[in-house]
Amino acid sequence: MAREPVQGGIAAQNRKARHDFFIVETFEAGIMLAGTEVKSLRLGRGNITESYAGPKDGELWLYNAYIPEYQSREPFGHETRRPRKLLLHRKEVRKILAAIGREAMTMVPLDIHFTERGIAKVSMGLAKGKKAADKRASEKERDWKREKARVLRDKG
Repeated sequence: MAREPVQGGIAAQNRKARHDFFIVETFEAGIMLAGTEVKSLRLGRGNITESYAGPKDGELWLYNAYIPEYQSREPFGHETRRPRKLLLHRKEVRKILAAIGREAMTMVPLDIHFTERGIAKVSMGLAKGKKAADKRASEKERDWKREKARVLRDKG
């Protein structure tokens, strides 16, 4: 069964990012893609769960993002896990590289989405890793908020 094309929405999402990391700051970056990669993302087939952004030659690159080959009759496709260049302002790149090097932070992709104009963008989070106790505390807080909302809804 064929998937419906993504209409200006999220093409790929990293749902584990907010569970595994404290997101300090978010950035929106452009991404350099090949034509078949864009077609594959428009069908919602990307996976960025295990990907991260890192420096290379003073620029930021997205590593380990999986975009499967587009199924077509064309003989050439693209490499599925190749590094992809992220497009940010020079000032933002300097800020991110300083935080990665000095404060032991990492850049985690939160989602890949399409703008109204049809341009692919990546929402990136400057993140600090969570420990197991932090994960349990945030899970406990989330459960408490859910229970509180349930009680207020039933009594109100």
